[in-house]
Amino acid sequence: MNRNLKLVVNNSKKKKERKYFFERDELKVILNLYAQMVSSGSWRDYGLTISSGQIGFNIFKNATENAMYKICKNFKPISKNLKYIVTDSRGKIIKNSSNLDNMLKNTNWKKLTG
Repeated sequence: MNRNLKLVVNNSKKKKERKYFFERDELKVILNLYAQMVSSGSWRDYGLTISSGQIGFNIFKNATENAMYKICKNFKPISKNLKYIVTDSRGKIIKNSSNLDNMLKNTNWKKLTG
């Protein structure tokens, strides 16, 4: 029998499962804003888009139109300020931040929805 061989089991460094969705707190912030805007009559519907690099909460004025805005979470942002972004219907970035709550609170939604 060879006494120099060792069996090493290391389960402490399990690969983290990547979460390709909004966290509970993030979704709560988004849905609170959505509820406020629906009650004011500005928004009517929403949808989600999910890819390996980004998840988007799409906001619609009417269900038959394209999304007016998209609140996105980037899973692999180029910079920390691009972790969360808000884009318009053409994909132009309106706001970006590393903090979702602050970004959404500091966006003048009434002015944007006109």
